[in-house]
Amino acid sequence: MTDFIPSFIAFLESSKYVLIFVGSYMEGPGVMVTTGVLWNLGIVDFLPALAALFLGDILSDIMWYTIGYHAGRPFIARYGHWFGVVPATIAKVERLFGTYQTRILSVSKLTMGFGMAIPLLVVAGMLRISFRRYVTINSLGGLVILPATMLVGYYFGNVFVVIPPDLKIVSAVGMALFFLLALRIINRKLSTLAL
Repeated sequence: MTDFIPSFIAFLESSKYVLIFVGSYMEGPGVMVTTGVLWNLGIVDFLPALAALFLGDILSDIMWYTIGYHAGRPFIARYGHWFGVVPATIAKVERLFGTYQTRILSVSKLTMGFGMAIPLLVVAGMLRISFRRYVTINSLGGLVILPATMLVGYYFGNVFVVIPPDLKIVSAVGMALFFLLALRIINRKLSTLAL
């Protein structure tokens, strides 16, 4: 049992970029900010961490596009009425995406969707937006937003210098929860505005 902690720490150290990739693929913004904190603390290097974040983020975007492309319409046709999604709603969304697809995808990426990113990515696939265009827009947006979120984490990492060692983990968890709570509140406010 006493060997567990050192071997676990060695595992984390040796697979930190893989863990960043997996975290970026599954979660996104919280992992991006946390990676910036790790960069500040000297645990990760900027370029490999950015590459891991970018790869996880873009593959996640592709997954949601693919789900929308292959399963979006059948799902909406069968279950859409449960969510208030009727053919008129789909037609309106198609018109908006047809006219403003670049703006919608760019703003969604640069704002991390304010909680609406996944539905927008699925709708892009469902509406069969050009895959090349979709990947290009999301990649360019990722190259802007990923370093920006890492910088937020990097400068929040400076706070760790003044926090006593016993409280660093609690502080990190608290900051991550605060960040996620803020995103949820913004998402709810935007959802009520959209309705």
